[in-house]
Amino acid sequence: MKPKMTVKVTVDILMTLALLFLMGYQFWGDVAHEWVGAGMFLLFILHHVFNRHWVQNLFHGRFTPSRILSLVLDQLLFLAMLGLMVSGILLSNHVFAFLHLHGGISFARLLHMATSHWGFVLMALHLGLHWGMFVGLTRKALRLRQPSRVRRILLTALSIGIAAYGMSVFIRRGLLTYMLVRTQFVFLDFGESVPLFYLDYLAMMGTFIVLAYYGIKRIGKRAGNGTRF
Repeated sequence: MKPKMTVKVTVDILMTLALLFLMGYQFWGDVAHEWVGAGMFLLFILHHVFNRHWVQNLFHGRFTPSRILSLVLDQLLFLAMLGLMVSGILLSNHVFAFLHLHGGISFARLLHMATSHWGFVLMALHLGLHWGMFVGLTRKALRLRQPSRVRRILLTALSIGIAAYGMSVFIRRGLLTYMLVRTQFVFLDFGESVPLFYLDYLAMMGTFIVLAYYGIKRIGKRAGNGTRF
């Protein structure tokens, strides 16, 4: 893997890990939450610096169904991350306290609640759109052979199982309630097991990765066969 690609992939992995860490606010407290959030803000900027050619070529080339879907998801993710960072700065009591920002706290809390959960779902979908590339890079870096037909079937079954469990967790934890701002407060279980919490969130992330990965493959296949949408 080329050094530039290694750095890009590392930034993406760190952003994903940071978002997972931030979803467990109740375990780590204000200070750690704010510093990791600030770090994610810097990683977000680096991600766009490394992918600036994507912005430059935004309106070039054919707008296929799969590319349109990717563009829509990317723009929604950008807006969610922007809202998350703005609201985080407004709510900051440590990292950005020197700015002495006051007012609009109630709105900032609701915005932070909604954009954090939208950002989590949209980032997982974004990963799913590029999952094939990550798998390919990993296989190349580790010099792994193409999986056999039996292994592909087993991996597909495992993916479906993770997606099913993740969707049940998504419903049980009420993430849609937070995304649609149907409540003003996030329920935090301070006595919950940390490993089980992150297992649930990894499963939810897996759900949306699977949906995006197989969805984009399905759209590409239908477009390639000339099927109308």
